[in-house]
Amino acid sequence: MGGSSCGPRAHLVHLWPPHFAFSGHHPWDLGAHSGPALLVSLASEVQDLHVAQRKEMASGFSKGPSLGLLPDVPSLLETLSYSYCYVGIMTGPFFRYRTYLDWLGQPFPGAVPSLRPLLRRAWPAPLFGLLFLLSSHLFPLEAVREDAFYARPLPARLFYMIPVFFAFRMRFYVAWIAAECGCIAAGFGAYPVAAKARAGGGPTLQCPPPSSPEKAASTEYDYETIRNIDCYGTDFCVRVRDGMRYWNMTVQWWLAQYIYKSAPARSYVFRSAWTMLLSAYWHGLHPGYYLSFLTIPLCLAAEGRLELAFRGRLSPRGQKAWDWVHWFLKMRAYDYMCMGFVLLSLGETLRYWASIYFCIHILALVALGLGLALGGGSPSQRKTASPATSLASGKLREE
Repeated sequence: MGGSSCGPRAHLVHLWPPHFAFSGHHPWDLGAHSGPALLVSLASEVQDLHVAQRKEMASGFSKGPSLGLLPDVPSLLETLSYSYCYVGIMTGPFFRYRTYLDWLGQPFPGAVPSLRPLLRRAWPAPLFGLLFLLSSHLFPLEAVREDAFYARPLPARLFYMIPVFFAFRMRFYVAWIAAECGCIAAGFGAYPVAAKARAGGGPTLQCPPPSSPEKAASTEYDYETIRNIDCYGTDFCVRVRDGMRYWNMTVQWWLAQYIYKSAPARSYVFRSAWTMLLSAYWHGLHPGYYLSFLTIPLCLAAEGRLELAFRGRLSPRGQKAWDWVHWFLKMRAYDYMCMGFVLLSLGETLRYWASIYFCIHILALVALGLGLALGGGSPSQRKTASPATSLASGKLREE
């Protein structure tokens, strides 16, 4: 387990069935991680290599190795090996070809720690699994599909989406932690801490590999590159916007890099809508996906405008109270959107949302209108307000 799976021996076992995207009906469907995602990323990495080579030829001198740049264009066999790599085959996480290449070329794989990082990462999974079994037993999703459910009082119908989303989160927490542990067991995605790797993208700072087994043994490593879920951040971050970043983190990097940045609009909200539309399509053709994903841009616009209109005018104590209220409403928004994601059909999703009077849509529209009326939302204001809000999750974490 101490990294022995790294290096050339990994070639012997990485030709398994490819990264399939399961339908929404599969209990462990983890969404947008599939062969096409890997190949889109690989095509971009190859393009970056060609651009760098053209610049090098134009300048007439050779630069040193660039951060994250491929050493050469992969062959057909190497491309197939990457696409069919057994690491992350069922549940992800997404990884770049550069990450895969660094794994195979790890100079001292035996020095890469895996057992302790694996145990540190795995310990909450049994608890999350028990919570999933308990919550899904006490609050089964099938109850929402029965006519008797809609005879319940409004507070009971409103409350029911909370345990449904709770069970949904616990299920994915277990699956993604298990997926990360599979990578850690193979030493996959390990980089020196000094490289400041980020989920999906890999190192952000140039960090030469150790030159000897002794240096490799003394190097501190982390597995941030293949980290796919921040459970605490998902549950306790303040904003809808931040909740997206902590969930399915490697795929979020892929979406930001290849979909969001290429969106045919400059507005953050419209770019987010474009990204959510393609993300919904990637998950499948069930209308519930589109209803849920396309509610996110409305929530993003509403929270951004209202936050800029109000939060900066409050005292520090008022901002703290605002952040707690914002967090509560963020969680309710995700509860609401989750119902479309799990009910899937147009009729069942709209039936449930109608039974609680489309409360999140109406609340978001009211918040958006109020924020616009009070003048929140100019680009300069957004830049100055973002740091204050990003610290809010830290306040919640400290408490």
